[in-house]
Amino acid sequence: MGPLEGIRLIELAGIGPGPFCGMMLADMGAEVIRVERITAATERPIDVLARNRRSIAVNLKAPKGAEVILRLCASADGLFEGFRPGVTERLGVGPEACMGRNPKLVYGRMTGWGQDGPLAQAAGHDINYIGLAGALHAIGRPGEKPVPPLNLIGDFGGGGMLLAFGMVCGLLEAQRSGQGQVIDAAMVDGAATLMAMFFSLAATGRFTNQRGANRLDGGAHFYDSYETKDGKYVSIGSIETRFYQELLQRLGVPDLGQHDRTRWPEMKRVFEKTFKSKTREEWCEIFDGSDACFAPVLSWSEARRDPHNRSRKSFIEVAGVEQPAPAPRFSRTPGEVRRAPPERNGGGRQALADWGFSAAEIDRLAAQGLGR
Repeated sequence: MGPLEGIRLIELAGIGPGPFCGMMLADMGAEVIRVERITAATERPIDVLARNRRSIAVNLKAPKGAEVILRLCASADGLFEGFRPGVTERLGVGPEACMGRNPKLVYGRMTGWGQDGPLAQAAGHDINYIGLAGALHAIGRPGEKPVPPLNLIGDFGGGGMLLAFGMVCGLLEAQRSGQGQVIDAAMVDGAATLMAMFFSLAATGRFTNQRGANRLDGGAHFYDSYETKDGKYVSIGSIETRFYQELLQRLGVPDLGQHDRTRWPEMKRVFEKTFKSKTREEWCEIFDGSDACFAPVLSWSEARRDPHNRSRKSFIEVAGVEQPAPAPRFSRTPGEVRRAPPERNGGGRQALADWGFSAAEIDRLAAQGLGR
């Protein structure tokens, strides 16, 4: 019974950011029905991003396939999709058609480049979107090529999470105005938005275009990761002076000037040598209870076993699969994982019934190959 209980949403299933948006909304209690393509396969690999939903398969290319979606729209609060601009219009389920059935519908659109602009119809992936936004350029070591931060910035932080935020904003506004609207969520925009603080730093001369030469990109010795004696790593983020002084004290190294950039390479060499003198576990014991802004760099399996994460139940197991727990947390209406990711069409008949389709209509849809 999360904070979005009672909200009904339609997800035109895709990959990456769209399902992540659906997971976030469904984790918070929204009823999200996934509309998938009809394929020969009835099973799919484990997909944590699909949890908490029921699934139906609809042939949108069939003459009456679009009518299924439009019928769902009549009783939905919102719909979101992740196709290239114009695709849902050609399928008969674009914003105009859907909002014609329900003027209060919030219609979310997830793309890489946005609904307009010279690149709107071009193919791309996370690395391309964050490259154009200026985010990728800043990530990496001096003199080396940029390093992709997995697909966390474009697909998820600047994509699915941005769309989820946009959908909630649209839903809140629709409750006041009684009118829906279209949400244009582009990963290139989201990645640029995530860089907002760095525009401030650059405007005041505290961040440059030189990769790996700034405080937060690994250029500073006090904000970086270091290898330990056993080949593992620790992370240091001792930005504030008092935290930095404690770091030096625990390391047993002299202060050569924290903010003197000319000394950063020398201090980094000192830190590298010092951290390599002990194992990661030994450093964890030395920094236990400190304010030096220290943490071990854990693998995925280690993170799930970490005492802090275990105490907060940051990871849970659903249907035998370990995965992140719903976030953020609410004191009165917490999110939860109510359903494991469905097989294709998992729970679909009941979902259609709950959304107002009769048993005869559901049978007819299946027989016509429009949905099941």
